[in-house]
Amino acid sequence: MDIQNLVSMANRIGQFFESFSDRNEALEGISNHIHKFWEPRMRRELLAHLDGNGANGLSPIVIDAVRAHRSEWGLVEARSQ
Repeated sequence: MDIQNLVSMANRIGQFFESFSDRNEALEGISNHIHKFWEPRMRRELLAHLDGNGANGLSPIVIDAVRAHRSEWGLVEARSQ
């Protein structure tokens, strides 16, 4: 899948949750949405992008959400790939 498409999708999710007054709830919501609705391959590609490209193009709230909750995705091994 095209990483720019994944980045765009993640940023749209982040944009929705960014309006939440509780930042921790927003971060959890972003992570939960990606975990629930994205297939593992998509999540792995997003993690590889974050780890390998300095999160190029990702919004700050998405970066924070992924960093805070990535271990909950069951893809921790993606860091070393």
